[in-house]
Amino acid sequence: MSDRVSPVDPTKPMPLAVEIKGTGFPILCLHGHPGRSSSMSVFTNHLSQRFQTIAPDLRGYGKSQTNQPFQMAAHLSDLELLLQQHHISRCLVLGWSLGGILAMELALKLPKTVSGLVLVATAAHPRSNHPAISWQDNLYTGLASVVNRLAPGWQWNIDTFGKQSLYRYLIQQHTATAYQYLADEGMIAYLQTSAAAQKALRTALRTRYDRLAALQAIEVPCLVLAGENDRHITAASSWETAQHLPQCQAICYPNTAHLFPWEIPQQIRLDIDRWIDQNPEVIES
Repeated sequence: MSDRVSPVDPTKPMPLAVEIKGTGFPILCLHGHPGRSSSMSVFTNHLSQRFQTIAPDLRGYGKSQTNQPFQMAAHLSDLELLLQQHHISRCLVLGWSLGGILAMELALKLPKTVSGLVLVATAAHPRSNHPAISWQDNLYTGLASVVNRLAPGWQWNIDTFGKQSLYRYLIQQHTATAYQYLADEGMIAYLQTSAAAQKALRTALRTRYDRLAALQAIEVPCLVLAGENDRHITAASSWETAQHLPQCQAICYPNTAHLFPWEIPQQIRLDIDRWIDQNPEVIES
């Protein structure tokens, strides 16, 4: 199910476009930046076989477009409204990158609603070691993206442009599978990310976000997944987050980067399934 929405007053919660799949206990799936609901298909297509997955386009992304400036806190108000609209009193929350930060904030704000957290390539005190971006990086990224969109996973493009582009910091395993996800989801999500969303994130980053001290209040089971070579949100900062969460299991995947769910999707889905089975309380109403 998918809805299209129009811009609203930025001081009020905004109805979000949302993709809902499956039936059963609800799992709220939050995408990163840039992203959109279908960016989470690597999770939702699998999890919706057992559960109901709810994947919104966050404010300023995908079909939830707005040109009005907003602050990051608006995402939380939007998500509260979404849960109310769909009569969800308890849910597991899975968040990737920015979505993981919002997942932690939602657990802090609505402790009785969030039954557990799956935190992917994210951190409560995120740090990056991404090198400076050159004009050549942008050129190769543009070429790689256009060609990959036309011919997903073409090895010549991967070797000629992909490995010279900014993709080399987003993935470590330059496989046809990873490039298929980049073609299907990455490029479109980037193009559908609004200037307002870009500005909101830049403004938040300048505040040097750090919520480590607050994590002791999150008493539900948590799973932290990280890519060993993540340059956008380092594995060290993800590990630090895991250490501050009272009930947390952490897994770091070698030879992967920020988009590791698109590099090793089967392994990620297996580990999430195993964690849910080991913590059945996260799917109990």
